[in-house]
Amino acid sequence: MASVLKKQLEQLVSSGNDVHFKGILHGIEKEGLRVDGSGELSQIGHPVGLGSALTNGDITTDYSESLLEFITPVFEAPEEALNFLEELHKFSYQHLGEELIWGGSMPCHIKDEADIPIAHFGASNVGQLKHIYRVGLEHRYGKMMQTIAGIHYNFSLPDDFWQALQTQQANTESLQAFRSASYFRLIRNFRRHSWLLLYLFGASPALCDSFLEGKNHNLETLHDHTLYLPYATSLRMSDLGYSNKAQASLNICFNHLNTYISSLHRAIHTPYGAYETIGTKVDGHYKQLNTNILQIENEYYSDVRPKRVAAPGEKPLHALQQRGVEYIEVRNTDINPFLPTGIDSQQAKFLDAFLISCLLMSDDEISDVECDMISANLDKVVSRGREPGLTLETLNGPVALTSAGDDILQQVKMTAKVLSKLHNDDAYMHCVTAQHDKLNDVSLTPSAQVLKALKESGLNHTQWLLQKSTEHRQTFNLSPLPQTVQHKLTEQVDKSLNAQAEIEASDTLNFDQYLAEYLAS
Repeated sequence: MASVLKKQLEQLVSSGNDVHFKGILHGIEKEGLRVDGSGELSQIGHPVGLGSALTNGDITTDYSESLLEFITPVFEAPEEALNFLEELHKFSYQHLGEELIWGGSMPCHIKDEADIPIAHFGASNVGQLKHIYRVGLEHRYGKMMQTIAGIHYNFSLPDDFWQALQTQQANTESLQAFRSASYFRLIRNFRRHSWLLLYLFGASPALCDSFLEGKNHNLETLHDHTLYLPYATSLRMSDLGYSNKAQASLNICFNHLNTYISSLHRAIHTPYGAYETIGTKVDGHYKQLNTNILQIENEYYSDVRPKRVAAPGEKPLHALQQRGVEYIEVRNTDINPFLPTGIDSQQAKFLDAFLISCLLMSDDEISDVECDMISANLDKVVSRGREPGLTLETLNGPVALTSAGDDILQQVKMTAKVLSKLHNDDAYMHCVTAQHDKLNDVSLTPSAQVLKALKESGLNHTQWLLQKSTEHRQTFNLSPLPQTVQHKLTEQVDKSLNAQAEIEASDTLNFDQYLAEYLAS
């Protein structure tokens, strides 16, 4: 794979086409629970000062009414996306009263699963659809799983780059087909190597014992109400807290766009016995949208997704099928509790170099055997990633995690060198050096630092994260928002509230008809 990447980079540089890397587009989506001053999940509705969760494109909710989701616009420089993310936090704190935005991926103490409020999106048909989908998630997986928060990193390359790469590879497909196939190449290599991201950036090695109340698990007790695994990196990315047997049967390994679409389409239209037992509309109330393996595409949980912005009313799969892959969404990023926004520019720049490397590596497909190895390696790293002497499975036999990680980082370093020269900035090279340091010294990983802080503080998981969340609020409040940003975000709030009212006033179908037409489309 290293030789393939090296050759592709050399050809891009020699032709001057590496300049198109300057046109990389970034967007960040970040979730965060609202909690009260004692670290308990907020029971207050989505603040009206943040606008409509249905129509505000900057600030919305995810599963729970208490789970904020910040969405940045698309920017060329990752720093710009991070700055906007910071501004969304600052703006939100103007409307949260004494509440805090939780600073970690695993949730605060939750007395009872029933206390988790499901998000509401108003009385419109589309708002009811979004709410009932979440009710379905409750019945299928339980509410607790839906309080986990993370960061999604959206990444795309400009058309000029794709045209140059297509010429370089002497590819004769349409640009749309070439771009989609190339994004799937990136995704396949991402899945092969994404375990390294969990080792380097995983920040959830512990959790509050209320998360697993009444459930069987293999976690150890750290101290008061805190469970952990001594070598875990990212319990968020493990299967703790929910059962996903239905999805396990899908066996999607992302070799081609058409097989990806057909697999998800089949899942959306295939009944599943356990969900049929739940029922759809029972005693006049919807329990889920349907009884199939997936209610809609978004229910499929994956650490990376091919994406395409859909038109209003258009299904995501249809958008992908008609117009191809537009960008990819990296979904395995934990919130780093030591950082106010949960992610910084060093991590973002490393992700850029990592993703470009995945794009330009080997185009080999993933076999069923390798697909199983990928899953097994991810399971190992989330629960045992910092274990001394840990080995991972490969098609050529077991390899030490440190050796496999060094091999990947050597390749990412080649890409970082190109990016640093292009931007006349050593930051890309420094970000790879910082990850090498973590590989050589496990104590530098966020997961090790979280456990160290928990042990040294004597605080339990909720108390410690409450302390960090309070510190982050103080950081955000140190400086006011620029007036131009304040005005823009306030205007967006007003527009979103008006837009929701207009949508609700324009509905002509009752919800039963609307749902039937939506599912049939």
